[in-house]
Amino acid sequence: MDFLQQSFSVDFHYNVYFTQQLFSRSNPLLKEVLKGAHQAGTVQKILFVVDENVVLHFPDLLKQVDGYFEGMEMIKLVPEHILVAGGETAKNEGKYFARIVEAINHYGIDRHSYIAAIGGGSVLDLVGYAAAVSHRGIRHIRIPTTVLSQNDSGIGVKNGINYKGKKNFLGTFAPPFAVFNDSGFLTTLSDRDWVSGIAEAIKVALIKNESFFYWLEAHAGALVERDREAMDYLIKECARLHMEHIASGDPFEFGSSRPLDFGHWSAHKLEQISGFEILHGEAVAMGIAQDSLYSTLAGLLSIESAERIVQLLIKMRLPVTHPLMVMDRDDHPLFLGLTEFQEHLGGQLTIMLLEEIGKGVEVHELSPQLIMDASNRLQNFEREDHLTAGK
Repeated sequence: MDFLQQSFSVDFHYNVYFTQQLFSRSNPLLKEVLKGAHQAGTVQKILFVVDENVVLHFPDLLKQVDGYFEGMEMIKLVPEHILVAGGETAKNEGKYFARIVEAINHYGIDRHSYIAAIGGGSVLDLVGYAAAVSHRGIRHIRIPTTVLSQNDSGIGVKNGINYKGKKNFLGTFAPPFAVFNDSGFLTTLSDRDWVSGIAEAIKVALIKNESFFYWLEAHAGALVERDREAMDYLIKECARLHMEHIASGDPFEFGSSRPLDFGHWSAHKLEQISGFEILHGEAVAMGIAQDSLYSTLAGLLSIESAERIVQLLIKMRLPVTHPLMVMDRDDHPLFLGLTEFQEHLGGQLTIMLLEEIGKGVEVHELSPQLIMDASNRLQNFEREDHLTAGK
């Protein structure tokens, strides 16, 4: 056998910054970060792509961005700001991806320049994907504007868009250049969007950190009442746990394991079959409830722990079930979520369940009957107020 073997590693690093009023002239953070990465003798460009929903709530934002970069010699601000739809529409409609790539081409954004995205998780995913595939990788700055994107999706390494009705079918693993979490953007979120983002914090606590779960229980009231200090802590702690996992595990998912996707096999499909009327965090909350009770029925998790998890979701004003979650037959469309979940990574089906609060366990098959039993008991839960209903 005659062959040559190549092996090398690449060191990725990026910072997640926590701040307020990022584009205030009195806040030097972004300028200092860009200055620290500047290459002598060059003028780098920066193109902003902005969620149009954010502009609706912050009508002076684009002027603030323009003003922030006035007089900066090392960075040239592209004069056009690209506005895109927020939510899953950004990832569902290919025109937005095409528009960003065209702007990259038109304004000559190169590999040493920047594309900055301001918006929710879907917009960050879209822009990150466009940045990753243009010139084989342009520096991407994320400025998340929702709880969900500040504590979870915005601080990871995944980017992508939806294709043929499948969530994140097209995508890349490409770490951002930097992430800036500006808590000021959270002030205009609807109550629904505010609590939706809490679902991912519950998820990471359940599989990674029992103490964080207890903290969430103790501060549920403050969180749903929009206490800023409590939310700031939640976002930072959730981001820390998420980043620790990325650093210690399989960040580019070369294997079949997806521990951070606890509760997601049904959630992704539920979003799709609802026409994305159900928010991602709401779908994840229902997926958490479903898989927690399944863990109990499979003999892994105590019924007391499952009750505690579902009660916390309810305290956070998150849904635990929905008519579309009634899996009462083995050809229910949600079961396709299992097939697509496995297809997305390939290899062996690997689902994260729970052994106890704060400790996950991976399994390689799920019983359709137990899935249906868990679904049925969650339907009864809202009427009977306990998970043993339906026995």
